[in-house]
Amino acid sequence: MPDSTTSSLNPSTRALAGLGLRRALLRDLQAAPAGDFDFLELAPENWLGVGGAHGKALHRLAERYPLYCHGLSLSLGGIAPLDEALLRDIRLFMSHHNISAYSEHLSYCTDEAHLYDLLPLPFTEEAIHHVAARIRRTQDILETRIAVENVSYYAKPRQDMDEVTFVNAVVQEADCDLLLDVNNVYVNAINHRFDPTDYLDRVSPGRVVGYHVAGHYDEAEDLKIDTHGAPVKSVVWSLLELAHERFGVQPTLLERDFNFPPYAELVAELGVIRGLQAQTLTTRHEEVSHG
Repeated sequence: MPDSTTSSLNPSTRALAGLGLRRALLRDLQAAPAGDFDFLELAPENWLGVGGAHGKALHRLAERYPLYCHGLSLSLGGIAPLDEALLRDIRLFMSHHNISAYSEHLSYCTDEAHLYDLLPLPFTEEAIHHVAARIRRTQDILETRIAVENVSYYAKPRQDMDEVTFVNAVVQEADCDLLLDVNNVYVNAINHRFDPTDYLDRVSPGRVVGYHVAGHYDEAEDLKIDTHGAPVKSVVWSLLELAHERFGVQPTLLERDFNFPPYAELVAELGVIRGLQAQTLTTRHEEVSHG
């Protein structure tokens, strides 16, 4: 996400709504009129070295919109050596496309090979020190501050503390930012029996530089699956509204990875994001005016 210090004096500059750059959406994204979305987020691993029609499409979109990088395979919490060659390739990719923002997941996804899933870390002091050191090294190689995202998880490794305490400790020790996935907060809250509003109340407010929202699947009343394949549910919109109250308006990404609806439906969901952002900015302006 963009450097929060550059726009903190003018919160409206953080009122940005974006979409994930997916190949299935390329035609719609290229044809979109100005104003449908403000930025695009992509997984750099999926675009490194891509040429041909897709490469040309990426170049044209990069000329029209800010691009944010959201990594999938760095495995910040893994025990295998950090993939510094990949990071150097990503740094060149970011420079080539004028990308200033990079985020990754607070998880691991490799052992002897890629596991193709984002797996949860143990919530321990040892894990805090381990992943924070790898984040600091990542920032050194990329030569930029990064954000890490709280992830959804279904198994619980050792937990000497709760999730939000662990997340706060990692971003503090690593001196990085937090990309707050509101849907993941809700999914984990239901699956692991905690209060999502309490989680938001306890997140370190100065670290949040962006939000993700997405749809999930209701497997059961007490089991939610983070799919990114459905519309955002009303309870998640409500949590985004609470996050605005706590952390202010920040660039917000609507995640959709499969089961794509007509493009107009995605634009309508972006409209919900814009509406919540405008509501927060109006409320804060009124509070200042009457303060």
